[in-house]
Amino acid sequence: MEYRDVGKTKVKASLLGFGAMRLPSDKFEGEEIIRHDESLELILKGFEKGINIIDTAYPYCNKQSEKLSGEALKNWKEKNKDSRIYLSTKFPTWLAGSRSDYRKYLEEQLKTLDVDFIDFYHFHTLNSELFESKVLKFKLIEEAQKAKSEGLIKHICFSFHDAQPVMKKIIDTGGFEAVLCQYNILDRSNEDVMSYARQKGLGVFIMGPLAGGRVPDLCLPGIESIALKYIISNPDVSVIFSGMQKIQDVLQNAAVFSQSFSFSDSEKEILEKVLDNKEIKNLIACNNCGYCLPCPSNVAIPKILKIYNYYLLSKMQKNCAWQYKNIGIDSEEEKAGMCNECGKCEEACPQGLKIIQLLKQAEAIFRK
Repeated sequence: MEYRDVGKTKVKASLLGFGAMRLPSDKFEGEEIIRHDESLELILKGFEKGINIIDTAYPYCNKQSEKLSGEALKNWKEKNKDSRIYLSTKFPTWLAGSRSDYRKYLEEQLKTLDVDFIDFYHFHTLNSELFESKVLKFKLIEEAQKAKSEGLIKHICFSFHDAQPVMKKIIDTGGFEAVLCQYNILDRSNEDVMSYARQKGLGVFIMGPLAGGRVPDLCLPGIESIALKYIISNPDVSVIFSGMQKIQDVLQNAAVFSQSFSFSDSEKEILEKVLDNKEIKNLIACNNCGYCLPCPSNVAIPKILKIYNYYLLSKMQKNCAWQYKNIGIDSEEEKAGMCNECGKCEEACPQGLKIIQLLKQAEAIFRK
């Protein structure tokens, strides 16, 4: 496992980080319930393989991820007292209604995680609107600095979902030590500003390295390994957070991060094919994060967009229409036609997708 400096923080973190957003879970009476023992084993296996940083957040896994992550940290520390695992989590920026809310949520999260401090505490899902209406309006950077001076957090950070100029503007405030942003072979839009962040001394954390499953859906030989190596080859990257749901995911990722990062000739051919393919470039940028859920009309938004992407890649209308037709057969999920255009999904989507329009397009294609 390679370890890299996280900006000027003096932290040396494993290049592969554990993303605790997609822990194995089940649905019970409409609620997501983490499979506790399986999830705990999964995280501990990651630590065992050399991962020394885990990323979670207040809303992840129906507000269960932080508690499970904290339990994993405690379990590991009890058996490996000399092994340092770094904790990354996030302040729910959108919930801030006053300056005091920063401390309120921070203290709640410290209690949930059962830790004395948080290493990397991010303002979650920042965009231009949230930065102006929450962070600046309520002077939350000052609150973060106060919490840092008290030892409750070690490093002030932000996770980001917007255009490059907005990230640069936030970086230029001088108040941050690391940024978490999306970067993968299907979305390289942040490359220049990632380099800028590194030049300014910030650590650069990466989320969505496989684009929420869109990379495996390309069905190209070795594509997941190629996609990860592409990100690894970027020197501006400090840590790549990968959401892992099975032990096999941990073992496969650990193997990729422990081998040579150079590309074979055949891998270069596949990489070039992906980077130059117009159909791939036109895929819907849905990362299957689930922020658009629950839908008031029970529309299976991520599932429908995944089918739509498969159609864009394969043009297999009949196969995709069959998958679409089966939505709701063994669940209460609804097809796109049940969308009442309330717009809640679009407000919540960190990618800024025009979901209502996309659902209409999917309905028109798959109802033929």
